[in-house]
Amino acid sequence: MAAKRRPTRAPAITDEGRESQLVSLAIDLAEKQLSEGTASSQVITHYLKLGSTREKLEQERLHRENILLDSKVELMASAKKVEELYAQALNAMRSYVGNELQGDSDDEIYDN
Repeated sequence: MAAKRRPTRAPAITDEGRESQLVSLAIDLAEKQLSEGTASSQVITHYLKLGSTREKLEQERLHRENILLDSKVELMASAKKVEELYAQALNAMRSYVGNELQGDSDDEIYDN
């Protein structure tokens, strides 16, 4: 019986795509080894750890940390926008006060 050949894919264009392809191949190989009973102890231990409660909790913690970091970035952007709006408002008030004074001549101010 001939060995089943996997269809070959063209290499990905980006580094991320290539990495994804290689990871996919490694997972497929590990799955084959596990099903045939030929997997090394390192492969078995790796997948046992992935399925553990501790690993799931760690992944959840990392997920929540990412959400928190995203919120902090949004908060900083919002604070910067508020700061810019305050600066614009102050500049507008300054120019308004300045325009009022520019319309009056010095003589008119002191004559009254």
